[in-house]
Amino acid sequence: MNLNQITLPVIDFDRSVDFYRDMGFTLIVYSPPRYARFECPDGDATFSLHAADHPASGLVVYFECADLDARVQSLVAAGFTFTQLPTDERWLWREARLNDPSGNVLCLFWAGDNRKNPPWRVTA
Repeated sequence: MNLNQITLPVIDFDRSVDFYRDMGFTLIVYSPPRYARFECPDGDATFSLHAADHPASGLVVYFECADLDARVQSLVAAGFTFTQLPTDERWLWREARLNDPSGNVLCLFWAGDNRKNPPWRVTA
């Protein structure tokens, strides 16, 4: 199996579509006022937005960026507000975080080989 996509609930559909387009994702399906689907700039992953009455709780979406620091600088220069700038975490990932217009937490990160092979990886 391979993860195909996730769907994020959004409160303000139009504002959310603009937000993700401005972040650099490619809009590939647009069915207002309820649904939009995006392609990530790298790899084959996609994700979608679905209009909802209530925001999600506890959701964090991770987008891997080999150019994390430069990408965050570019987004900040474009007016995006981060709740955490790139930080080296104890789990050996470098992470930056921001919220989309509906409050969904997005983590832009770089982990290199530690993403799937941390020193504490469980062996089968």
